[in-house]
Amino acid sequence: MNTSPTLAASSLERELELLRPQLLGYCYRMLGSALEAEDAVQETMMRAWRSAARLADPAGLRPWMYRIATNVCIDATTDRRRRALPMDLVAAADPGAGLGAPLPESAWVQPFPSATREAADPSDQTVARESVRLAFVAALQYLLPRQRAVLILRDVLCWKAAEVAELLDTSVDAVNSSLRRARAALRQVDSSAAPAGPVDTALLERFVAAFERFDIEAIVALLRHDAVIDMPPVAFWLQGRNAFRRWLIDSEEGCRGKQLVPIEANGSPAAAVYRDGRAFAIQVLDCVDGEIAALHVFVQPELFRVFGLPDELPAGDLSAIPALVLSN
Repeated sequence: MNTSPTLAASSLERELELLRPQLLGYCYRMLGSALEAEDAVQETMMRAWRSAARLADPAGLRPWMYRIATNVCIDATTDRRRRALPMDLVAAADPGAGLGAPLPESAWVQPFPSATREAADPSDQTVARESVRLAFVAALQYLLPRQRAVLILRDVLCWKAAEVAELLDTSVDAVNSSLRRARAALRQVDSSAAPAGPVDTALLERFVAAFERFDIEAIVALLRHDAVIDMPPVAFWLQGRNAFRRWLIDSEEGCRGKQLVPIEANGSPAAAVYRDGRAFAIQVLDCVDGEIAALHVFVQPELFRVFGLPDELPAGDLSAIPALVLSN
């Protein structure tokens, strides 16, 4: 393979690997899917290697990679429905109703390992956490792909308008106009007004303990009175802790026989749920003022590998799991 004379193959490989976590976070926000983001980054890397000889200036590697990643993501979103959360699709269910048939994986926004790892500077971690909240990522999917790219690059990654214009082969005026429209559209659909604060590990610990004891009253006591509980890949969702209490009492799913591993996802406390020792679900807790405002339960075991979690729970010390475990 021929590479630029000013950027040796070994140096290029190192630089690309350093960019991988940033590109993964960018593609996740663009696509709303952790699995699809991994594929997009891999495709970006392959295109970069094939075209490396075109990179005359090593200083231009980062914007060049984002240009490739943006094109990959825009191509991936052509002629498809946007990913969503259950609340975007149907009304709240009656606790006594059946869960219904699962929808395809492509229907859902997915959880993602916390973006704070993208931000080496602690001052940037709040922005990283806020911009990867599930509600925010779901709202991004309402935007047209190029609007989405403009908003992420300008408001999340803090690129200059001229830099975004160059990446998208457009004018600064066009970028500014697109950004105004994107912000206005986002305000209409992102109703999550509470800012992202530090991850509430104490609340997560109480939730995990109550869940594993199957203590229904202790579980619902941790929820806000109007909490939302959803369960992709089914469109079934509940509104309010009393509805969740009824469902836990009546449902065969419940909490029995499950073990939880505390992790972090989307800048929020989360837990990996194992049923009978096997991967079962990823739970993400949206917490506000010491209460759970939303409990997202992704019954999608294929997501465990995204978090570095094994398909089967090892015997003994859970800290041996090579995942984003909060206690580590």
